[in-house]
Amino acid sequence: MKSNHQYFEANKNLWNQRALVHKDSEFYNLAGFKAGESALTPIELGELGDVNGKTILHLQCHFGMDSLDWTRRGAKVTGVDISDTAIDEARKLKAELGMNAEFVCCNVLDTSAHVKDLFDIVFTSYGTIGWLPDLKPWAKMIAQRLKPGGIFYIAEFHPMVWMFDDDFTQIAYSYENREVIVTENQGTYTDREADIKGKEYSWNHSISEVLNALIGAGLKLTLFNEHMYSPYPCFRNVVEFEPGKWYIKGLEGKIPIVYSLKAIK
Repeated sequence: MKSNHQYFEANKNLWNQRALVHKDSEFYNLAGFKAGESALTPIELGELGDVNGKTILHLQCHFGMDSLDWTRRGAKVTGVDISDTAIDEARKLKAELGMNAEFVCCNVLDTSAHVKDLFDIVFTSYGTIGWLPDLKPWAKMIAQRLKPGGIFYIAEFHPMVWMFDDDFTQIAYSYENREVIVTENQGTYTDREADIKGKEYSWNHSISEVLNALIGAGLKLTLFNEHMYSPYPCFRNVVEFEPGKWYIKGLEGKIPIVYSLKAIK
């Protein structure tokens, strides 16, 4: 039986490979971002609102585009990610754009050992918590890093989505966190043919698990929404029904694809 450390190392290896493919992909549109286009979606922009003058801790920040988008909007941002390759790319991008942000390489669960500041906002989004086996230490860390009155915000893919196989033809996994999900990977969501191979390890977290972890850490829920579309074409068999909004074919309007929540310390 592998320990969680071994799971984390295997996933880190895959994300190191993905970071180099993702930064050059049409999906992430780094050239557009450098030219001034937004990397953030209307979901988090509308729900989190004005961040000018705020401090933000961005958990699992990948190669830094979203972090630097918040920086453009007037926030002072610290990004954290387990992938040293992604953090290297984030630092390069920050330097190229002449922006002021900090990037720290560590397992998100170990953030408090590497980042000592307190923040107005802790932020995370889209494909992050599924890499964590247990949300209680995650929520505890969030509470540790928030100032009194500070806001935690997450926009994340709905656990109902992760119940399906990759082609959305059948239910393959449990809604709740019963076991580690082991999958063999070929390519990545930005390029299915990319030369990236390896096992990855993930966990499905029910909405009740997420909410109870945050409540148990002393946070008070102030907003919860479910969204019937994805703001990214990151899944197989999707169709764009409005600009920037994708349905899964055959499940149009039938299941939520994203949820978002805000909680206050």
